[in-house]
Amino acid sequence: MLAGRHIIVTAGPTHEPIDPVRYIANRSSGKQGFAIAGALAARGAQVTLVAGPVMLPTPPGVDRVDVETALEMSEAVDAALPADAAVMVAAVADWRVAPSAQKIKKGTSGPPVLRLVENPDILATLARDPRRPRLVVGFAAETEHVVDHARAKLARKGSDWIVANDVSGDVMGGDANSIHIVSVDGVESWERLPKDEVAARLADRIAAALA
Repeated sequence: MLAGRHIIVTAGPTHEPIDPVRYIANRSSGKQGFAIAGALAARGAQVTLVAGPVMLPTPPGVDRVDVETALEMSEAVDAALPADAAVMVAAVADWRVAPSAQKIKKGTSGPPVLRLVENPDILATLARDPRRPRLVVGFAAETEHVVDHARAKLARKGSDWIVANDVSGDVMGGDANSIHIVSVDGVESWERLPKDEVAARLADRIAAALA
């Protein structure tokens, strides 16, 4: 079904160090991204999984690249090109700081000031790349106005689909997900399903789009 296709998948969070013992991160278990990578590989795709810091086994048949920060993830995605499709599931931290080489100690003058710098927008950069995959899929974790925010993200990022999910409940770290696939053709909403089933159905949809 996907034999001969190369697909990049990102999964998990990124950790942006503040000092040797602290970091900024987004909450993400990596379960959905790993399930998608496994489902694509099971359908014959050559899958490059760029994984943030999670403790999950590598799905069978998947080539895994472990990274920690958003900058490292961006570099790994770039190095994995060209590809037929990219599925950007990772919850990438939006900001980073210039990390301290030593642990920051508590002081008497209050907490330290952290100067935040915006991280690269991996999805938007990929969508503009001359080597852009035929199909670019972004993910959007939202807590309100899920479809409206996904439509705005679709236009802003330049991806083909945005897979939006409501994370206001127990989705982060849980084993089930309910999603909306937003594209220029409209919105396709799925009932709440186990993440493995979401991955299987999404892999079939990607295969159909690339056929």
